[in-house]
Amino acid sequence: MSPFSDLAARAEKGVFIGVMSGTSMDGIDACAVDFSSQQARVIAHQTLDLGGLANDMRALALGKTPEHIDAIDFLGQLDAQMAERVGECVLALLSEHRIQASDIVAIGSHGQTVRHRPASTPSFTLQIGDPNVIAERTGINVIADFRRRDMAAGGQGAPLVPPAHRALFGAKEGQDSALITVNLGGIGNIAVMTPDTPLFGFDTGPANTLMDAWIKLQLGLDYDENGQWAASGKPNEDLLQHLLKEPFFRQATPKSTGIELFNLDWLRSRAGHWLDTLPTEDVQATLAALSAQSIAESLRPWLMASADPLVVLAGGGARNRFLTSLIQDSVQNIRAGTRVETSDLFGIDPQCVECAAFAWLARQFLLGEAGNAPSVTGAEGWRILGGFFPA
Repeated sequence: MSPFSDLAARAEKGVFIGVMSGTSMDGIDACAVDFSSQQARVIAHQTLDLGGLANDMRALALGKTPEHIDAIDFLGQLDAQMAERVGECVLALLSEHRIQASDIVAIGSHGQTVRHRPASTPSFTLQIGDPNVIAERTGINVIADFRRRDMAAGGQGAPLVPPAHRALFGAKEGQDSALITVNLGGIGNIAVMTPDTPLFGFDTGPANTLMDAWIKLQLGLDYDENGQWAASGKPNEDLLQHLLKEPFFRQATPKSTGIELFNLDWLRSRAGHWLDTLPTEDVQATLAALSAQSIAESLRPWLMASADPLVVLAGGGARNRFLTSLIQDSVQNIRAGTRVETSDLFGIDPQCVECAAFAWLARQFLLGEAGNAPSVTGAEGWRILGGFFPA
């Protein structure tokens, strides 16, 4: 039973705001999700560019603190700045969509991951974006710090979205075979829903993060819109096969990763002379192919075992036409005839799926129900995730 009995009554059929800034750090997404009917509905969506704050957070995440500032001061300042931007994004959503703060049960704020070390001893994960500041600026209750309880219970703390995908998508009518969601954020992760078996999922490796880092280095752009730059190049098969030798791709589950592994230093250490000799657009095309093939290969067991698998793409990468076409081709090479759709099929914009997941996690917290899936993260059991920060 939830200790927040008054809020739990509202949570059952209420509206929540989920806020997400992923490993790509290309902006904040906030969406309002209405849980009043059996099928959750996204009723409003807002994005906010992070500007120069994104560069500072990337530097923090990669341990590259500016020389003129103490590392702890740098962390503390970014924690507060990120929270202020989240507050701005939420207030813009309320204003532009004419929603009253009093109509929102709570905000589920993921924060910005700046370090994720599931394999260290002891393991830890760190997200910034002070929920106290968010609650103060918006006047709305905030649920935050979702990952650390799962990790304390022996889990990876990631991915957390598969249970939310099951709640948001379930299975389409007549879909009695595997439903596989693929979240294309900075890092890719999958959720596998098959009849009469536990939910399964894990991080697959890079989705957008390497492509974002490479185009930022070469062209000064935050991301490759629609994959146009990658599409102007040609994947280099030798480089691709070399990059696919990364041990993470063969690591047993449960597993999760982040930009601590997949970053420009990783690329430089493995790509060697290719970066000096290949056209830069060919490197970008190869990075797209790396994401597509590593994701498709992670799906292979279920594609081969299922009679009629349905693959649903979500996240910002689902709008990258070049990447999605490569995923489609890679999936078809494994199992011809497999349907590959976007989350639009379920009435949810791909850009909203992750923030909707954290709206769902906030609701789970107030209902006193588990938000993790031990079969996904490897935690010792079901756990209520998050902490409560009242308005």
